[in-house]
Amino acid sequence: MSNKPSVLILLHNNSTEANKIAAQVSAQLTKAGVEICAPESDQTLIQSQGFKIEQYDPKKDKPNLALVFGGDGTILRAVEVTRTNNIPVLGINLGHVGFLAEAEVDHIEDVVKAVTTQSWIVEDRLAIEVVVSKDGEVVFESFALNDVAIEKSEPGHMFDLILEIDSKPVSRLWGDGIVLATPTGSTAYAFSAGGPVIWPSVEALVVVPISAHALFAKPLVVDTASVIAIEIPQESTAGHLTADGRRSFDLVPGMRIEVKKSQNYVHLARLEKESFSERLVKKFQLPVEGWRGTNKRK
Repeated sequence: MSNKPSVLILLHNNSTEANKIAAQVSAQLTKAGVEICAPESDQTLIQSQGFKIEQYDPKKDKPNLALVFGGDGTILRAVEVTRTNNIPVLGINLGHVGFLAEAEVDHIEDVVKAVTTQSWIVEDRLAIEVVVSKDGEVVFESFALNDVAIEKSEPGHMFDLILEIDSKPVSRLWGDGIVLATPTGSTAYAFSAGGPVIWPSVEALVVVPISAHALFAKPLVVDTASVIAIEIPQESTAGHLTADGRRSFDLVPGMRIEVKKSQNYVHLARLEKESFSERLVKKFQLPVEGWRGTNKRK
């Protein structure tokens, strides 16, 4: 690619609406002098709408921005593609809540303008790394922008887990599992499991037991300098791990899962500055009627 503005397109792989809108936006951007590319699967979907697009080569191409057409799941998939090259991700919501997305379909023209003028704002989001080992040997590694969920595999049985923080045991839990989340993921699975909402600017990790039978089974907010570990005792049952609901691994007794802050942040692109409070109210449709604000003295 040349020095022209360049954009990587990614879209929901089972949405005709996403295909059409992505093709329309790609045509508008190309007309404005922006270079467009897409991974092979996305390229095929866009070209099904009659618009030709270059295939993305991560070794050669260095897009300025990734435009994602879909919901939060599609954005999480996009992060897998963009993370190694530090490409900011701007999501156009075609899903339900779309907490990670920046724009709705009604704002397409604003997106096109921001891309052509390269006037987006980049927001860095903390990610986590997960390593699973068995008998001292690493058997699985991954990362997550939202969360790592460790859950039971056998219905009708409780999952026995030991929680460790900073190389010290904290509690033994019997239940359905545990969620380890970032501030970004605090509004996702961890929130549904009863965890707190953490502002994205806060450097912290969230530990949320799922339906645990234990005296100490409350959500915990942990420093990012800490290493969180989960041990599966030999007398426990099988389970499974999922990172961002996308990358999974089967767990067996005797395994150890370690989660810590990643040194590589994920970059989300925004069209304008907006407080997290505003986003929280808008996305969750929270009731704020009657608010008068603070009285400002002259």
